[in-house]
Amino acid sequence: MTLERVLLGVELLLVVACFFVVITGLEDAGPSTTLARAWVNWPAPGSEETAEQRGLYLTAPALAKLDRDGKVEEFIARMRGVGLNTVVIDVKDMNGGVTYPTRVPLAREMRALATQLDLSRLLALFHAKGIYTIARLVAFNDPKLAKHLKSPNAPWVSPADSRVIEYNLALAEEVLALGFDEVQFDYLRYPDDGELGPVYEPRYAAIRGFLQLARERLGGKISIDVFGRTLWEWNKKRIDPIGQQLEELAPFVDWISPMVYPSHYEQSLRDKPYETVRRALEAGLKRGLKLRPFLQAFRLAIPAGMSYHDYIRAQLQAASELGINSYLFWNPRSDYADLFAALGGD
Repeated sequence: MTLERVLLGVELLLVVACFFVVITGLEDAGPSTTLARAWVNWPAPGSEETAEQRGLYLTAPALAKLDRDGKVEEFIARMRGVGLNTVVIDVKDMNGGVTYPTRVPLAREMRALATQLDLSRLLALFHAKGIYTIARLVAFNDPKLAKHLKSPNAPWVSPADSRVIEYNLALAEEVLALGFDEVQFDYLRYPDDGELGPVYEPRYAAIRGFLQLARERLGGKISIDVFGRTLWEWNKKRIDPIGQQLEELAPFVDWISPMVYPSHYEQSLRDKPYETVRRALEAGLKRGLKLRPFLQAFRLAIPAGMSYHDYIRAQLQAASELGINSYLFWNPRSDYADLFAALGGD
């Protein structure tokens, strides 16, 4: 999940238009003078009350370095100290690299092993410290598999290809068996390669079919990452080439994680992190979706005059006011020193 294009191209102009249609007439409420500290009084990680997950994303190289340096427990202590109880760990990344010593035959045949994590040991350590663990599995953007299958759309592979489906489900089954609490499918979509307007029914059917099969086979918790634009009502029309219609996918997942990074919206919206996150999440909640959003923990497009700390707190306030107490923070380099300082009130 890299930084996606920010509503670029003619086909995405409709996204901006739809956004303004949705927000027209809404009260222009902003964060209070004293921003709400939504992370105060969270239940202790590992308690029976922690039905919510509040966490952050770790690349495999970042986790491997923490492990080599003997700093995993120190990192967990910092997480817990600011109320975080969840980690999202890459198990198959954007390069198609499998980050642990998999036994899935196709992964070994393709020499897809990348950073090798001792997941059994690391998961035991996280669980001992009360940390909920999520395996992030990049599904249909897979350069290694695309090369192996000679995909005409490389680095993308077809969600309708039975070989692609089986490969991703085999890896998902394996990481759940290793002890992850949940598998999270990212890039569970087609490429953003067409105009908004035609009905892409075969694409929507393929994505829905994959998740239905995943729910039948995996037996564990499942979540998906989606573009923030999918939260809007026009998503029901099946006119988006990526093939995700959220009401159709919701029955097969435990959580939907929209990437509501303010930096990814049109300029006037990205300058208002509180309003943008709140309105995006409101749109999803009105559709009855169970949301656990990805919030922005990187420094792209922070408005002039706003501190990083207030930027984080504005997003948290927006989620908290809507009753959303589960969320994940995304930093592509897994650099969370500033986040810890913001959550700690420094």
